[in-house]
Amino acid sequence: MGIRITGTGLYHPEEVITNEELVESLNAYVEQFNSENAEKIASGEVTARRGSSAEFIEKASGVKSRYVIEKSGVLDINRLRPRLEERSEDELSIQAEWGVIAAKQAMENAGVTAEDIDVVILACSNMQRAYPAVAIEIQTALGIQGYAYDMNVACSAATFGLKQAYDAVKTGARRVLLVNVEITSGHTDYRSRDCHFIFGDVATASIIEETTTKTGFEIVDTHLFTQFSNNIRNNFGFLNSSELTSRDDKQFRQDGRKVFKEVCPLVAKIITKQLEKNQIQAEDIKRFWLHQANANMNELILKLVVGREVAEADPALVPIILDEFANTSSAGVIIALHRTADQVNDGEYGVLCSFGAGYSVGSILVQKHVV
Repeated sequence: MGIRITGTGLYHPEEVITNEELVESLNAYVEQFNSENAEKIASGEVTARRGSSAEFIEKASGVKSRYVIEKSGVLDINRLRPRLEERSEDELSIQAEWGVIAAKQAMENAGVTAEDIDVVILACSNMQRAYPAVAIEIQTALGIQGYAYDMNVACSAATFGLKQAYDAVKTGARRVLLVNVEITSGHTDYRSRDCHFIFGDVATASIIEETTTKTGFEIVDTHLFTQFSNNIRNNFGFLNSSELTSRDDKQFRQDGRKVFKEVCPLVAKIITKQLEKNQIQAEDIKRFWLHQANANMNELILKLVVGREVAEADPALVPIILDEFANTSSAGVIIALHRTADQVNDGEYGVLCSFGAGYSVGSILVQKHVV
């Protein structure tokens, strides 16, 4: 009996922001900010903000557009964040609502019902609230018994969640529903040239179960790794209300150059060691479903793992969905799997590998079985 991913689901909002729209908004904000602070900028008290271009964004990241929960507020230069109405406690939260939609699709694709599931895990970068767990809200909305919990390992949350799901099934759970809901526009600093373009909003879900009678991806091996770094950080938290705080560090921020330089070789090393451990050659991997943060990072990681010639000859080895979705944090690897699972044949191997704040790296070696 193998523990397999037997169904996945994907939900994204309808509203889309292109690079061109985002740049127009940023540049208008920058012009207004620099004009209002001209004297302080001239005296050195304030640093002038910089504009951008759609060409720069695509070259730097590979991102062309992103789905967002609410567009007008993000593009309003006097707001630069989504306009959302607070829901009553009797209503389903936004994060739970999206999770339920993606979950129903994954359940249908796996051929299971609420009665077949014992565990629900919501694994993502940001939870809508501290408690009660949004996972329990999703569990209740779907009518699932058993238990549920939230977990956060930033952009690696999905692969870490797959490991927890695998362990749960291995120790007696029949099936696990893993949900990744990333409403990243809530923590993006749309005033910043360096990160205003990075993220998009989405929800994914996966069913993990032990079976020999369903087509799916058997989890062959898991490797999790963490190492503390401040290069990706967000200081938003429940203690903020007791402090005198500014907005600047309560949203996503990163030192992108350091992240690129330090994370790419680290990820490549972990994948290579995992393949060696399982006596599998890099050329035997049909697809590397890597974290969808930056196309240039994924290109470099692929070159380090399979060699430059192979990587350049077959760029499809690393499916890219971030051009449409942007960086969807934990959900990116699941979207890539969901969109390209049919490109892998019976018996072929794939690697799901995510990486992000922590630093955290999760690598899941899978083998497809068609029945």
